[in-house]
Amino acid sequence: MSGPNRLSDVVDNLVYEPTQVHERGVDLTVSAIYRVTRPGRLDFGGDELEDAELEPVPTEPRDPDDAYEWWDLRGGQYVVQYNEFLAGGAQSPLFLQPRNELLARGATHPSLRVSEHLPLLPLSVPDGGIRIKENARVSTLVPTEPGGE
Repeated sequence: MSGPNRLSDVVDNLVYEPTQVHERGVDLTVSAIYRVTRPGRLDFGGDELEDAELEPVPTEPRDPDDAYEWWDLRGGQYVVQYNEFLAGGAQSPLFLQPRNELLARGATHPSLRVSEHLPLLPLSVPDGGIRIKENARVSTLVPTEPGGE
């Protein structure tokens, strides 16, 4: 996407646009991380569908003077929520993928096409764990068409 319908034009609530928007796409930042505390339900027909119960994982300061705190995650599965959301106007689905920086530290989330909203995503953390700072860039949203932003 280029010109008047740039990828950054369909993403609202950017934390800091000069860093998040680049030639490959738009980086998305984490606003909350949850732990699943009660299982959800999924059936064939959908009449027994039930959301899982999520509990926010608390953050902690690394230093007393820090403006932003950290999640100290042990190995396992979590759920991530973004600061950003889709404002509409995307003419085709977008592709959401984990950032290389997340992958290089052993953590990951699924890659998927999105079109109307950014879903909560499962986050897999390696046995050794990971520390993630509030507003860390964990994902990148890229166009599915050649010649993206």
